[in-house]
Amino acid sequence: MDCCLSSLLLLCLLLFCVGNNEAFNLSTISFDEGYTPLFGDGNLVRSPNGRSVRLLLDRFTGSGFISKKMYKYGFFSASIKLPSDYTAGICVAFYTSNANVFEKRHDELDFEFLGNIEGKPWRFQTNLYGNGSTSRGREERYRLWFDPSKEFHRYSILWTKYKIIFYIDNIPIREVLRNNAMGSEYPSKPMSLYATIWDASNWATSGGKYKVNYKYSPFASEYKDLVLDGCSVDPIQRIPTAFTCSESNFHLETADYSIITLKQRLAMQKFRQHYMYYSYCYDTLRYSVPPSECVIDSAEKERFKDTGRLKFGGSHQSHKRRSRRRSRTYVASGNDNHIMWS
Repeated sequence: MDCCLSSLLLLCLLLFCVGNNEAFNLSTISFDEGYTPLFGDGNLVRSPNGRSVRLLLDRFTGSGFISKKMYKYGFFSASIKLPSDYTAGICVAFYTSNANVFEKRHDELDFEFLGNIEGKPWRFQTNLYGNGSTSRGREERYRLWFDPSKEFHRYSILWTKYKIIFYIDNIPIREVLRNNAMGSEYPSKPMSLYATIWDASNWATSGGKYKVNYKYSPFASEYKDLVLDGCSVDPIQRIPTAFTCSESNFHLETADYSIITLKQRLAMQKFRQHYMYYSYCYDTLRYSVPPSECVIDSAEKERFKDTGRLKFGGSHQSHKRRSRRRSRTYVASGNDNHIMWS
């Protein structure tokens, strides 16, 4: 017990130090500067100053927004606050994708926040797909060291030609380095940024055991401090993007959020040791040999023993991806709502 307490105290210290001393230098935009509504009509509520937005889920529809442009590599970020109380069956997603342009060979980078029954914490997962490789999902699932419904926290995705980093606040929680063996399964085509809230009752909480209870609706996820930093391109343009995006890509690859410091790497290691409860790299039921891009950490592997799966968190079946895709692309007209900004 003393050892566990000591480790958690060390993690908290590392998170505090990183959060206070290594804040990123970011330029935020208003909603209308970078985004447009995706679905949900009246369930997307802008703040009076246009710098933040709420997405609502009620019994009629969820809601979402999408970036106005597509980007060939970029840094995508927002401060997000999730719904509170009973949130079972809800999925709040912050992700990049190009499925609307490359339907059979799309790329995607995900933050997916999975609701829970009242009194139980939110959990979340990160994922990546390249060139339509949805049957080889690269999921990791985690707990959080804070309550994401109490206050805003920044969630960010860095995507360059060479690496992908998922951040919470200024803490890297996952890094994927491109290697030759990944081939076309490394995301490389222009993508849009999406944010959505929707009913994922069939899989999000305990494998679908607990559904969305609309007695607690409307459920609201809130977004502010919006960041789109990258090279906007036409996804089917004939001009080589290596030339048109060279300056932007150099900026991405040398920015402070592209370089993981020693302090940040220690914080990432502690986060993954204490809060990651699933990683496809250690899942021997799916992969008898870890995929080529996996970097096996002995301390991480020890936690997952032989199968790569801890006893909580639900399963990771491909039918969930198919169900999610249908839910994301469903567009319905929402009713007016009366949630006001404070």
